[in-house]
Amino acid sequence: MAAPSIVWFRNDLRVHDHPALTAAVERGGPVIPLFVFDERLTAGRWASANRNAFLVQCVASLGEHVRKLGSNLVVRAGRPEEVVARVAQEAGVQDVFVTQDYTPFSRARDRLVAKELGTMGARLHARRGRLIVEPEDALTGTGKPFEVFSPFERRWMKVPREKCLPAPESIPGITGITSDRIPTFAPTASSLIEGGESAARARLSSFVSDGRLGCYASERDSLAEPATSGLSADLHFGTVSPLEVASAAGATWEPGVRSAKGSEKFVSELAWREFYAHLLWHNPRVLKENFRREMEYIPWRTAPGEFARWTNGETGYPVVDAGMRQLRETGWMHNRARMVVASFLTKHLLIHWSEGEAHFMRHLVDGDVASNNGGWQWAASTGADSQPYFRIFNPILQGKRFDPDGEYVRRWVPELRDVPATDIHTPWTMSGAAQSEAGLVIDRDYPAPMVDHYAARARALAAFGQTGSR
Repeated sequence: MAAPSIVWFRNDLRVHDHPALTAAVERGGPVIPLFVFDERLTAGRWASANRNAFLVQCVASLGEHVRKLGSNLVVRAGRPEEVVARVAQEAGVQDVFVTQDYTPFSRARDRLVAKELGTMGARLHARRGRLIVEPEDALTGTGKPFEVFSPFERRWMKVPREKCLPAPESIPGITGITSDRIPTFAPTASSLIEGGESAARARLSSFVSDGRLGCYASERDSLAEPATSGLSADLHFGTVSPLEVASAAGATWEPGVRSAKGSEKFVSELAWREFYAHLLWHNPRVLKENFRREMEYIPWRTAPGEFARWTNGETGYPVVDAGMRQLRETGWMHNRARMVVASFLTKHLLIHWSEGEAHFMRHLVDGDVASNNGGWQWAASTGADSQPYFRIFNPILQGKRFDPDGEYVRRWVPELRDVPATDIHTPWTMSGAAQSEAGLVIDRDYPAPMVDHYAARARALAAFGQTGSR
């Protein structure tokens, strides 16, 4: 009988379309499903109480799926280079299977694990599953990584796709390997979506069947409507694979064959996710510095009081405040709102993108290092973006366009619940009588704008324009 193998789960907490798990089962011999709680991720720089709480649900769900297939999930806590090697030694394991990961931290961690396994004659095998297209498969004609999304997407769409794999019929188990209890974490958000593979697959099925996918191209930016898939945290933790998501959404990759409009736009958003993952793979420096080196001279401001007002949703711009409060209460924010609040922090307040990036990572259930960094640098005009720095979102117009009736604002900024739609995005312009009728007094019940949009825009243009003269 073949020696036991380990499937070390990380952000691939599922049994469907899991090439590493499939490879371990097909190899023959017992399989030890393993998850390691690494304190550097649950309590370190990028940690989030909300993500930790969601992660626990995902791990528990994975354990249930593994048990149904005949095995048991082994849970340990510690440094993976120590824990994985220890479990391998306990069970006489020669092969450890993982899903390829792409962040600088993950790559360094996996090198240490591979080195430690090597000292005992074992090997680490990485398989696809985190992305649809691997970084080495989407390069320019000269073999270089793309730095602009549109040409990346064209190349990405042409890469031949693997087929989704079914869950194994069974996982041959092994006895005698002890497991720790799954830890508990208290989220800071008052409500979180349910975590785990079953919940993720239910969300995917609902998105495809209830009409949201069909309307995705036209409705995805509507702040008040549940028009998006809600799968961002599931994709981050791998409770459903991106390939299965794209396939379920009706993605068509054959040359000359077009997908339905909603599916096409949705898959394009999956491509954005992969663009940022590839960007980080090829340019790990972006976690600490601007992708566009010519933007190094922006005179960012240090303004802790203003930053606090932004984080608390007290800027005086209703759509900005609604987004920030949604994040605080749910650990999630609509993508259109993310762009608006990020533009406000970096352009209206001239506060460095890394401060916003860190705040998001502390709260987002779907906080993904590559996507979060890419999105923030996009908003700050320091990242991989074909648009110039003078793209500055007007929060008033963004609110009127994507929340015309003010439903999103009223949901998250209850002080404004009785303000009519005509004034919901500019309540400070209401007359005293109108304010009184709405039960609102500006600067008592809700703040006046902390900066004037046009003055802030002029300041940002001047600040960013300095980079062109150096």
